[in-house]
Amino acid sequence: MNKLYDLVIVGAGPGGLAAAVTADRLGLSALLVDEQPEPGGQIYRSIERSLPENAHVLGEDYFAGSRLVKDFRASGVAYQPNTTVWNIENGFHVDILSANTLRRVRGRRIVFSVGAVERPVPIPNWTLPGVMGAAAADILFKSSDMTPEGPVVLAGSGPLLLLAACHLVDNGVAVAAMVETAGMRDYLKAIPFLPGALRRSDYLLKGLRMRLKVKRAKVPLYTGCRDLAVIGDGQAEGLRFTCRGRKHEVAAATVLLHEGVVPNLRLTQLLNCEHEWYAPQRYWRPRLDRWGRTSVPGVSVAGDSGGIDGGKAAAIAGHLAAINTACDLEVITDTERDRLAQRHLKDMQRERLIRPFLDHVFPPSRQALVPPDDSTLVCRCEELTAGRIRESVAQGARHPAQIKGQTRAGMGPCQGRMCASTIAEIIADSGSLDIATIGLPRVRTPLQPLSIEQLANLEFEEAS
Repeated sequence: MNKLYDLVIVGAGPGGLAAAVTADRLGLSALLVDEQPEPGGQIYRSIERSLPENAHVLGEDYFAGSRLVKDFRASGVAYQPNTTVWNIENGFHVDILSANTLRRVRGRRIVFSVGAVERPVPIPNWTLPGVMGAAAADILFKSSDMTPEGPVVLAGSGPLLLLAACHLVDNGVAVAAMVETAGMRDYLKAIPFLPGALRRSDYLLKGLRMRLKVKRAKVPLYTGCRDLAVIGDGQAEGLRFTCRGRKHEVAAATVLLHEGVVPNLRLTQLLNCEHEWYAPQRYWRPRLDRWGRTSVPGVSVAGDSGGIDGGKAAAIAGHLAAINTACDLEVITDTERDRLAQRHLKDMQRERLIRPFLDHVFPPSRQALVPPDDSTLVCRCEELTAGRIRESVAQGARHPAQIKGQTRAGMGPCQGRMCASTIAEIIADSGSLDIATIGLPRVRTPLQPLSIEQLANLEFEEAS
């Protein structure tokens, strides 16, 4: 890796793989770096070694990623798996950690395709053993062919919660209940977006088929639920909640929580890209044009790190980012770019038709965003409660950085990944502020903990 690349791509999910394949076809020199040992990202995780007997569980959408991975493997793109980007400096000097060694590479352009992260669901006792994210459970199955101990109760909101339930049913895991925080009121709010969704009837039919599968498995379904709390002392033993004014308790060995996913913004924040607030799902996303370009020249985003649109849209965005990069570098003309992108732009428009409907049907629960119980743990690393964050707001804190200075929230190993969004919501709620005015917490390097020895042995590998 001792050369200047036309394009450095961070993330080997569908967006990054598509960008790499298209960049290679257009004659660009490209480097793809990814933290995982294999290409595929979270959506197509472990697809190259997925067991054939799991085909009926993972479904056609998952195995559709095989072609993209094969095309990438056949390309001439340089590939660095098991590699973490921990810093990026001016001129796109990209500092990476690989095989316990720090190196620096450089690109003329850069594409981030680092996907999404599961939104934290801070409810009482959510840190007990036996509680995990529904997306995390799905990844465990894809990567290690393991399923959680049953009976399992799933709680929260979002399409992935339903998908996880279907995977559990297909694997023969006992599902004690599905406890959804979304309810009829949310469906009514989504009605204005139904005409667009009907143009993607394939998505709607897929969702109905999954609902039918869970119903046929005789899984109890509760909707419009509130006051969720994990039951247990030292170990999860079930879930307590309120549904239609009645209190319920469901015994379970495992509790899977999920309130949607949010863009992974660490790298776009690091480079000070402009971000915008997306109210329906209550998350920040980088401000992008149709090519995926950010406000920082030379930096593009492809996939869910630019806004949650799903795997197919991520791949399309990757193709578009690479095509535009080739144009920016004068490898192809504007006319050639527009011709090559025409089909992808049309596909992207169609792919996004369903998203407004889904985003309004499955909003994150208010009680998951702003924990009402002061004793609920918010910052797991520093063991800070919602009450402690509210105390800090009462003392005048109006920004996550001020909360951090007063309480150490976000200073642990996760660097705010598991608490930043909740802290911002508590500030907005307690201070009667518009959350869009609060802004994002600052991101500093290194993006993950490094040793002094690693920093001292940093190797500079650049073009002469």
